[in-house]
Amino acid sequence: MSADRLIAYALRGWFLVALFFIFVPIIINFIYSFSPSRFPTLPLGGFSTGWYELILNEAPVPRAFGNSLKAGVIVAVISTFIGFAAAYTDYRYRFLGKNFYLALALLPPTIPVLILGLVMLMFLSRVSLVGELYSVVLAHVVYCIPFAMALIRLRLAQMNPDLESAAWNLGANSWRAMREVIVPFTLPSIFAALALTMAVSFDEYLIAFFVGGLTETLPVRVLALLQGQVSPRINAIGSVVFTISMSLVILAQILLLTRRSGGRSIAAGGK
Repeated sequence: MSADRLIAYALRGWFLVALFFIFVPIIINFIYSFSPSRFPTLPLGGFSTGWYELILNEAPVPRAFGNSLKAGVIVAVISTFIGFAAAYTDYRYRFLGKNFYLALALLPPTIPVLILGLVMLMFLSRVSLVGELYSVVLAHVVYCIPFAMALIRLRLAQMNPDLESAAWNLGANSWRAMREVIVPFTLPSIFAALALTMAVSFDEYLIAFFVGGLTETLPVRVLALLQGQVSPRINAIGSVVFTISMSLVILAQILLLTRRSGGRSIAAGGK
């Protein structure tokens, strides 16, 4: 066996080991969320959806879920719109300080979330915008814009830069060229950005904990439950959060890999 093949097998083995340590606790969490016993036991004492019914009947949990859902949708729309504008600015224009502009636009995810949450709390409290759902939305928009911008930038990098100029030469104004050339080509990445930013917002808890005050999102509610007694309800809530977040991430990946007919025709036109 050659050294290259041995290295390849070793890397695959390491990848499988990493997946094992990541997903086995999640699978165990799913299994125990359907256990009727208060304490985890093997073999399971049976199958029950009682813990899911219990969290649905607790007013704070559905309210927190609704807050997470509303914040996630609003954050996804706003951050994707701003991310698209930022990505298009990078794609179309050349200007002094562009590298600084890109570094600043992509900065938030590189900052530790604890520090970012504290800074958001200090700023929003000074302008009296802390402690409400819109506080979470504002903070999450800042945090999620770079994710949307990165996805759309990747898509625009695949586009022939002469296509928009050709549309202008054929009589289209800037808005029509945007509507009929840029947007159709970037549509898969726009939908992917919507799904990904919603997943990030829905799953984020530390920034929401700092700026939300008494307005709890679902991850913050899980944190509040953990600060009390350990309850199997956490398994049920965690399973719901993980399912929604992973579904959105998988949807974003599928959308990135899917080329719509409009995007294909534009790409073909640039060849």
